Amino acid sequence: MNAIEIGNLTKTFGEKRAVDGLSMTVPEGAIYGFIGENGSGKSTTEKLICGLLQPSGGEIKLWGKDHKNQDVRAKIGVLIEAPGCFPNYTVWNNMKLQAANLGLKNANEEIRRVLHLVRMDGAASNKFKNCSLGMKQRIGIAFALLGNPQLLVLDEPINGLDADGMRIMREILTDLSKRGTTVLISSHLLGELEKIATHYGILRGGKMLKEMTAEELNADCPTYVALKTDDAETAREVLERAFGRAEIDGQTGEIRVYNANAEEVAKYLYGNFGIAVSEIRTAKISLEEYYINLMGEGKK
Repeated sequence: MNAIEIGNLTKTFGEKRAVDGLSMTVPEGAIYGFIGENGSGKSTTEKLICGLLQPSGGEIKLWGKDHKNQDVRAKIGVLIEAPGCFPNYTVWNNMKLQAANLGLKNANEEIRRVLHLVRMDGAASNKFKNCSLGMKQRIGIAFALLGNPQLLVLDEPINGLDADGMRIMREILTDLSKRGTTVLISSHLLGELEKIATHYGILRGGKMLKEMTAEELNADCPTYVALKTDDAETAREVLERAFGRAEIDGQTGEIRVYNANAEEVAKYLYGNFGIAVSEIRTAKISLEEYYINLMGEGKK
């Protein structure tokens, strides 16, 4: 079953159409990376899914039911922007207030459960204002996890985190996915998203430009041999004849040879043409490069 199904969704603010005929599908249990430029409609779509905004047209279904259905609304946890915490209250007391707001039974047990999930067991007595950015982000996710939701909607939860904070966040989201929680996450940090996402949706101008699985992305992002020589253009020409696709990266000056072996490329250049290779490595097109190329094609 799909956790989210959206069809022809629109949202206008005056003359501006923030979401424009958007359709998307998020399978149950997926970590769905929501990608797009600033102003592409990601946050607006997330707010529409959560009921924080009303659509101008189209439909949103959660587990096959209308997103306004009270039963499905109870299955959603949300972190958009920042958690609404009292700075002088402890983490525990902030969580108690949120649990009371949700009308949760066994609140203490539930708070301990979610603090453990987000690696915050030892920080319950800390005042919120004294927590680091990474801790505050995890507290926000803990808020969203109260009541054991089946769908978690997160807007830029890893922005501003240091390397260790991003690692912890990746572990948390991966663990939640393994437990069956569906995660819809927007982020501009595509390198981090690529490490955990199982599905992607790429937006442009309020429209869905492309949806794909991680496997489909991997198939569209081939490996290549990157190398440098003193005569890049000559080397590119002979490599293209021998191996097929070869091109020069305009930014780095490297020659990229696709579907080739680094050792074979180096031996071929030197053995047949006396062209020495100064640097060589094997690499793969990243999600970020794929996204940039896709955006460039959309502007043509």
